[in-house]
Amino acid sequence: MSTKDFIEKDFYKVLGVPKDATEAEIKKAYRKLAREFHPDANKGNAKAEERFKEISEANDVLGDPKKRKEYDEARALFGNGGFRPGPGAGGGNFNFDLGDLFGGGAPGQGAGGAGGFGGGIGDVFGGLFNRGGAGPGTRTQPRRGQDIDTEVTLSFTEAVDGATVPLRMTSQAPCKACSGTGDKNGTPRVCPTCVGTGQVARGSGGGFSLTDPCPDCKGRGLIAEHPCMECAGSGRAKSSRTMQVRIPAGVSDNQRIRLRGKGAPGERGGPAGDLYVTVHVGSHPVFGRKDDNLTVTVPVTFAEAALGGEVKVPTLGGPPVTLKLPPGTPNGRTMRARGRGAVRKDGTRGDLLVTVEVTVPQDLSGKARDALEAYREATAGEDPRAELFQAAKGA
Repeated sequence: MSTKDFIEKDFYKVLGVPKDATEAEIKKAYRKLAREFHPDANKGNAKAEERFKEISEANDVLGDPKKRKEYDEARALFGNGGFRPGPGAGGGNFNFDLGDLFGGGAPGQGAGGAGGFGGGIGDVFGGLFNRGGAGPGTRTQPRRGQDIDTEVTLSFTEAVDGATVPLRMTSQAPCKACSGTGDKNGTPRVCPTCVGTGQVARGSGGGFSLTDPCPDCKGRGLIAEHPCMECAGSGRAKSSRTMQVRIPAGVSDNQRIRLRGKGAPGERGGPAGDLYVTVHVGSHPVFGRKDDNLTVTVPVTFAEAALGGEVKVPTLGGPPVTLKLPPGTPNGRTMRARGRGAVRKDGTRGDLLVTVEVTVPQDLSGKARDALEAYREATAGEDPRAELFQAAKGA
């Protein structure tokens, strides 16, 4: 991305958040938009794919506090017409090249550039403006690899206990056939258009001169005299690899995990990008989940609920636990078995929440029917709905 793009693009608008948004608000907005426009959910939709790229690009900057600070400072400095020529600056003939700020100095200023800024203002914002080969010197400077987004589906038990899963990924990497040079003989030449800088200057009006990636060498600064057949002279080729990725215990459905340095390989010694894994969790026929707690519904008889007793309750992957029902336990009451839930971040476990469900027998033996008839006669004077009707009249 060019310097102009970084200055003019409104990443806050892309994510739909205010400029004073918190990190949590930015993360929430990104996740919502990423799910909506993810290519896997929009097969063949080019607009959705482009929108997803814009969202990922915005999150890559705003989601990193350091990059966000640099971005805000750069926008404040240049986005509103900073460094405008004052009186005596030559009027309409004033020509200001942002390349003098974000790289080497003008002729006669030496390495200090821009009137003694040391390495140039590019040293201040270098982490932001040199991404992806946008800044000067892309031919010699290392380039960070791209981030990769992928998805994985785990079973309910794997999500609770953690699992190691294989992930097959395809990304851009240095071409093996030409060792990333783009030339089949390994001897590319310096691009004559940009003289190896990877950039070309263009006027943008108002006396400013902005830079864009060189259209001839695509920002590499090099041109292959004998283009490699595998990568067509780009120096990059698709590479597939399978990784064993450890998904931590206690991961929840739709949680996005960041694995640093597991993305696409860098270029010219640059660091690898990051791998973002969105986890989908399957359901379980018996257990559910609520935050760090597991849930289960246990049927009990009328006699157990009315008279009390002990009932055995299954646990996920462990021996059953015994819970004591107090006499008169109502239907729908929830009890707690501590330490039998999902694993928390600190290594401890949540609880198992047991909900009691009183069952009604479908078939009764003669002895059981006689016992219930006797019970009904013994409680004939009781009306469990009396308070209901009284409350209805009062309303």
